[in-house]
Amino acid sequence: MFEKFTADDQVLQSGAFITDEVEHNLIHTISSFTDSLKIKSSDHRLLLAQSEGYNPWLWVSRELDPQQRKNRVEELVEHVIDRVFPGVSAEPNTAKLFAVAYCEGKGLLYHTNMELVAYHCPKLIQPAPVNGHLLRATFEHTDTIAGFMAGFSEDAYGVHSSPQKFLTMAEEAVRFGKLYIWIVDETPVSMAKITHLSARHGRINDVYTPSSHRKNGYASATVAELCALLLQDHITPMLYADAKNPDSNKVYQSLGFIETGRILDIKFD
Repeated sequence: MFEKFTADDQVLQSGAFITDEVEHNLIHTISSFTDSLKIKSSDHRLLLAQSEGYNPWLWVSRELDPQQRKNRVEELVEHVIDRVFPGVSAEPNTAKLFAVAYCEGKGLLYHTNMELVAYHCPKLIQPAPVNGHLLRATFEHTDTIAGFMAGFSEDAYGVHSSPQKFLTMAEEAVRFGKLYIWIVDETPVSMAKITHLSARHGRINDVYTPSSHRKNGYASATVAELCALLLQDHITPMLYADAKNPDSNKVYQSLGFIETGRILDIKFD
């Protein structure tokens, strides 16, 4: 019923998965890690991918009716019940089905940690011009980027950390070559990153502007430039936004991002 799959598995190119691909884009990223857990159903209508220590991401084809979906998720839980998961991330109904079955089997409780809105941008709406220009980050910007990452962590997750703890992550982001900053008068004022490229989508992440530079349109300009870079290569930009953050959702919608679905991030207690 269930078997392993790989990052180049045809299930990731199937019509059923592509229909829900934007919402479940992170499955592409997780599947690319050699040591990640990758499980699929034999009929290619279910996928689970997990990096150790993180939520597994679960996809179940919408071709299944509600009862089939429930049965399939419960069968999956039986298959993985001996594994320890911190939570699950999936389309809301699917996430709840998994959480109920898993927690009943483990004697646990669960709660919703976050609801993510999945967006894609098939056509960019250019924002109003602002001062400055886009620049691909270099190692001379490492300290600044680490500070931005610390600020992003606090804003997004409520976790206060020293910028020093993000120096290695900042260096890796620069080395990867897909982190960009908006420069005004030689000063970095905003950042965003193309986190992952799949066959059809480029995922934008880590969009951040320090509080002292907000309300100037810098984040919009940065994201718009990254969208333009992707679209010229015939790659559709996509991203996730916290459903509880109306400001960021409005910014993305103003640039042409269209909601395709939602992902529920559930944690087990």
